[in-house]
Amino acid sequence: MTSRPDLWRTVFPELAASRDPALLDMLAAAREVSLDSGAVVFHAGASCQAYLLVLEGTVLVQFTTESGRDVVLYHVGAGNSCVLTTSCLLGSVPYPAEGITQSPVRALTISATEFMRAMNASPEFRAFVLRNVGRRFAEVIGRMTDVAFGQIDSRLARALLEASRTAPRAGITHEALAGELGSAREVVSRHLKRFEQCGWVRLGRGHIEVVDRAALQRHATARSAP
Repeated sequence: MTSRPDLWRTVFPELAASRDPALLDMLAAAREVSLDSGAVVFHAGASCQAYLLVLEGTVLVQFTTESGRDVVLYHVGAGNSCVLTTSCLLGSVPYPAEGITQSPVRALTISATEFMRAMNASPEFRAFVLRNVGRRFAEVIGRMTDVAFGQIDSRLARALLEASRTAPRAGITHEALAGELGSAREVVSRHLKRFEQCGWVRLGRGHIEVVDRAALQRHATARSAP
């Protein structure tokens, strides 16, 4: 495992290079935590107690509809913070969604008190937080636009390409893909079956194997073009 100082400099070089006393005081008070895969980071209705900066791993942020369907909002990977956490801290409001680790996660947690102190006293940290909020908010809007207006088959192709980026066999279920795409499991399963009939994927219990990556890429690009 990389030591905390070295990992910090690698993942957050912008903050690591700072000489701002208020920012350095905040970092000195930060606490490193390790979470197993599947751990609940926060849940809907909970108050926000800390600002989290992800060093390793990924946190999935999702909400549950009235019908009980989970819809993925975004993922928080290494080098990022959660825009919902930031907005809840700044607005003093409870979480409207939940965060769950998708893999083992290492992160720095900064108490709400230290976060607000640094926001008030450090222009560098304030700029860092606001840049991150702006970038992540734009991503969320783009995702919601894609869910509302994008074609499900092209979005499914892109999701499969992303899930199989490191290995052809992706350990992802139809239900998990439905959550990622903001669709119903039955709709996703129907399109996956068609993809299998085309020879693009091979479906298994609890996994999907991408057989023809080039075909999926062409389909995703062609169907998403204006």
